Amino acid sequence: MNSYPSSNSAEASRLIGVLENPRFGRFITLVILFNAILLGLETSPTVMDYAGGLISVLDKICLTIFVVEIALKLICYRGKFFLNGWNLFDFVIVGVAILPGAQSLSVLRALRILRVLRVISVAPRLRRVVEGFITALPGMASVFLLMAIIFYIGAVMATKLFGASFPHWFGSLGLSAYSLFQIMTLESWSMGIVRPVMEVYPYAWGFFVPFIMITTFAVVNLLVGLIVNSMQDAHHEEDNENTKVYRDEVLHRLESIEQRLSAVLPEAREIPPKK
Repeated sequence: MNSYPSSNSAEASRLIGVLENPRFGRFITLVILFNAILLGLETSPTVMDYAGGLISVLDKICLTIFVVEIALKLICYRGKFFLNGWNLFDFVIVGVAILPGAQSLSVLRALRILRVLRVISVAPRLRRVVEGFITALPGMASVFLLMAIIFYIGAVMATKLFGASFPHWFGSLGLSAYSLFQIMTLESWSMGIVRPVMEVYPYAWGFFVPFIMITTFAVVNLLVGLIVNSMQDAHHEEDNENTKVYRDEVLHRLESIEQRLSAVLPEAREIPPKK
């Protein structure tokens, strides 16, 4: 569905039709995926020694296609181009790739792989996932605040309880917070941290087990639930919008049919019956 008002120019209208054609979207998606493969091949010295020149030329062709696409959209939509968040996303990603230093600075060259993210803007299902995540951010902020409070309390307690015997893990507030984050991710938490601590403090499990239950199984799952609910809401909104568009289209066709019938029926009445 076109989210921009149509232009008065017939050429611009045709160009907009091309840009919003599903075939053109699939073509851009294929170019993005092909470009991602090229950027991956550039990391192989063997491949670059064998076909480095060809890969560089193909990469420039892909970049040219992206730039032309953005330029055409700017010509068609003009200022309204920047009212769409996904257009801004594409503009920034392509802009990073054509920076003057992108071919000389290694950091900027590495950022060229961000072009792969453009597949999100051209794939409706991926857009729905990202939009659901963004919608969940306000609710996630409250959960992150709750987690920060839990981590602060846990870090203070761990520093007081275990800092003297295990200064490399719990010697300061920052070290304790980092160690608790490792425990929350369940990365070597038992044999790496908790069991050595329990050799000195046998009842340390009374601190670590509730901490894991609260952070890993409760708070993290709460974040997942918020994201899933937001994605479902975004999906329902899209379905409602599609239903509204289809209903408007049907009503428009019915009105057109009614107008044609109204024009035909009087003429039919004027025709004398055959004897």
